[in-house]
Amino acid sequence: MKKLAVWKFTSCDGCQLSLLDLEDELLEIDKNFVISYFLEASSRSPDPPFDISLVEGSITTEEAKRKIIEIRNHSSILITIGACATAGGIQALRNFASLQTAKERVYPQPELINVLPTSLPISQYVQVDYELQGCPINKQQLLSVLYSFLFGFRPSLNSGSVCMECKMRGTPCVMVSSKTLCLGPVTHAGCGAICPSFGRGCYGCYGPKETPNSPSLSRWAKEKLSIESTVLKQAFHTFNCIADGFKRFDEED
Repeated sequence: MKKLAVWKFTSCDGCQLSLLDLEDELLEIDKNFVISYFLEASSRSPDPPFDISLVEGSITTEEAKRKIIEIRNHSSILITIGACATAGGIQALRNFASLQTAKERVYPQPELINVLPTSLPISQYVQVDYELQGCPINKQQLLSVLYSFLFGFRPSLNSGSVCMECKMRGTPCVMVSSKTLCLGPVTHAGCGAICPSFGRGCYGCYGPKETPNSPSLSRWAKEKLSIESTVLKQAFHTFNCIADGFKRFDEED
């Protein structure tokens, strides 16, 4: 059986919980994987090497930098899960501001906080074999990815946009029907278009799709929906604020 390890860096634990949320499928996973390390579920100490490592969270400290290199050296396959691990997470918003100012606003004793000046994804420090996007990730996609690597082939997940998921659900476009700003055209599929199905615009939880055209969407939103530039910038500055497809929009706007 394959040895599986689950690791956490700076994050909220939501993507790790997606593994536990598999419930019935966990019994099948237990037949095919030995969960060698998963602090969310067990106090068992790491037992390297690992066939597959799932990594949640962004790198924000020197200790984390050393740890992720160690994990990479002991893992045959390293898969990053969630927006924090793949794109720095919402905590990467501080990359656009003064770190000292952020510490002073948040902590009563900012001098005790010892962190890197930026929050960066795992791929900035080590080679990543596969990235699973989302905030949090889709548990069924996680299951598909695990079994893909178990049987020795690359995962094949929907590479389209949230717009395609709206069409599959028969959900009317909120930008057309109610003039609501929506990042669906440039956001990776995976959530099932939950927000538009409730009349809300997509928040971009799953990050930019493979070939997003964020500047084009922003121009259309300004012209057709009268959305102000500051509102657009705030829309892109959430869970995946430094992902290329969203950050590039910010630089070009």
